[in-house]
Order: sequence, then C-alpha cells, then structure tokens
Amino acid sequence: MAGYAYGALRQFPKSERFTIGAELRECLWRGLKLIVKANAVKLKIPLLNELDSEIKTMLALLRVAHGLKIIPPKKYEIWAGMLVELGKMLGGWIKYCRS
Repeated sequence: MAGYAYGALRQFPKSERFTIGAELRECLWRGLKLIVKANAVKLKIPLLNELDSEIKTMLALLRVAHGLKIIPPKKYEIWAGMLVELGKMLGGWIKYCRS
C-alpha cells in the first residue's frame, strides 16, 4: 500500500502536496511504525487501537482529497480498498489478541 500511496501522492497538485498530501504521508508512516511495534511487543492491544485510529484518519483524509477532486476516482477506489482491507486484517488481529 505504501508504494501505491507514494505514486498517488506524487500526482497531487503542488499546493496540496504539502498539506493534505503531507498529512496522508505522515499517517502512512505512523501506521507502518505501529505495525512493527505491535509485532515486537507482548501487550499489543493499545498499539493496535492506535493503528486503527491512524487507518480511520487516513481514510477520512483520502475521502476529503477525493471530495476536493485532488485524487482521481480510480486511485481513490484502489487506495480506499487497500485501507478497508487493512482495517479488516487489523480487526482480526485485535480479535485474536483478545482471545
């Protein structure tokens, strides 16, 4: 997903690349760091909840970018699909950790 996101972010207009684009990029990297940390520690639930928050934030920012016509509909559809799939996997991980 990170590779696809970077390709899509490169196509943002310069005026948006350093605002909503930068925020999307930050969410992406914070999420990746949280995945690595959660994989390494014993108490995963707090980190996984924080990761869920990052995914929801990224999806909201992506919706705003799509609404403002910053990102084409096809790229939005693919990227949002990746985020939804990631959210489903995260939900399974959280459920596994709670049992």
